[in-house]
Amino acid sequence: MATLHVRNIPDELYNRIREKAETSNRSLSAEVVVLLSEALEGKRISPREILADIRRRRFFRPAEAGAPDVTELLREDRER
Repeated sequence: MATLHVRNIPDELYNRIREKAETSNRSLSAEVVVLLSEALEGKRISPREILADIRRRRFFRPAEAGAPDVTELLREDRER
């Protein structure tokens, strides 16, 4: 198993990792391994999926989804 040495870690970051390790009942080294694994296993989204999501949001119409009209909500609020 390889060894990794990291230098010049900001004190605030070090303290947050140490606190997280204590809460998880892990050593500092074990916590860093878990954090690195989680960061590298994150879901990767393809550019095609990103563009499809952008297009879907761009053409979203709240009224078609059953959301009330903004002007109606403002009128109701003013009448209170």
